[in-house]
Parts: sequence; structure tokens; C-alpha cells
Amino acid sequence: MSFYKHYSFDLWLTLIKSNPAFKIERTHYFHQNLNSKKKSVAEVAVIFRQVDLMVNAINEKTGKNVDADEMYLIVISIINDYDFNFGDLDLEDLYQKMEVLLLNHMPLIYCDNCLNVLSKIKSSGLTSTNILSNTGFIKGKTLRKVISHLGIDAFIDFQLYSDEVRMSKPNAGFFQLMIDNIDREKHQDLVLQEIIHVGDNPLADIRGAQMMGINSMLIHSNNLSISNLLS
Repeated sequence: MSFYKHYSFDLWLTLIKSNPAFKIERTHYFHQNLNSKKKSVAEVAVIFRQVDLMVNAINEKTGKNVDADEMYLIVISIINDYDFNFGDLDLEDLYQKMEVLLLNHMPLIYCDNCLNVLSKIKSSGLTSTNILSNTGFIKGKTLRKVISHLGIDAFIDFQLYSDEVRMSKPNAGFFQLMIDNIDREKHQDLVLQEIIHVGDNPLADIRGAQMMGINSMLIHSNNLSISNLLS
């Protein structure tokens, strides 16, 4: 395998993937409880998808971060034909309910071999690792619980999430924050060519890494997974 001193990983469609049951249950909750215009379940599901895609594009373009709370407000507004009366809505309670739904329908490890690959990367004791992830409807604080539950955190030295630092990939500042967090006592003479970032997004992950002068590997769309790091 190619040897790097530091491995950076995207999260979604790189290390984990959605549990379809979560999105179904989330859609049903909004359909039943936040739907004064009586949209169909299918219409609510489409709205969630459209907002997710729109916010991803905004975050990638601006390098900033639209928060989960704001995304939920946009969804509710569109479901209710752009009603902006949010006065009685308890956003903290809503997010807690969504977190419970997610943890009850836990995301899945992306590939069968993912934990084994992470274990082999760390087994030499000479490498370090991180997660560098843009967030959407699910906040970093929740993703940390997911990573712990799935056993991924045992192989990850630090995690950085866009909602916690107000920056999104491919923002150079977000990648620089990752580089700055690498343990320099362990890697005293680290150079950028000894770092690789792995992810599924050609713009956010691959272009972002290339602009920083670090290596990159595109997975998912080309039927590759992190298993290819060992080949």
C-alpha cells in the first residue's frame, strides 16, 4: 500500500452511509406534525432532498455553513407554502427528536471492510487519522455519537465538522485547520505530500485537497472504497 503519515477522511459515503429507515421516519414526522398544508408524504420527502442538495451547493460555493436548525426551518417553510411564522416552534426540541430518530436508526458503516482498513492504517503506530466532514441536517455533536457507536472512533485521532467551525469543504481554511490539528510531536518533519484526504465529492473533497497541495483519493462514484488504500 502507498504509505502516508496522515490520512484524512470524509464521513458520508466514505466511512458511513444513511440508514434508509431514518429518512422515512423523519419524513413521516414532518408530514404528521409540521404540515398545515397537507402535503403528501412523497412531497415532503422531495422537499427534504431539495433542501439538502441546495444547502450542500451553497456551503460548497461559499465555504461557510448553513446550520441544521436553519435547514429544518427552510423545510418547514416550504412544506407550508413559505409560511415564515415560526413563533411556536421549539427548535431545540425538534432537533433532539431528530437525533433520537437517527440514533434509533443508526447509520451504517459504508463498506464491509472499512473498520479493517482503518485498523491496518493505524496498526503501524506511525500514522494518524482524522474525519473532515461537511454537515447538513445532522450536527457534528450527533455524528460523534454515531462514530463512537459504530466503533470508528477507535481508529480516528480527531474529528472536524463544518457546523462546529463555521467552514465547509472545499474552503481552504477548513483543510488548513485539519493540517494544523495533526500531531506534530508524532510527525515532526511532516510535509504536505505525506497527507492524503479521501472522500466521495469531486469538488468538496478532491478539489479542496488539491488546492492545499495534499494528496486525494475519490471514492464511491467510481466504485472505489477506502479498501483501495491498501491496494
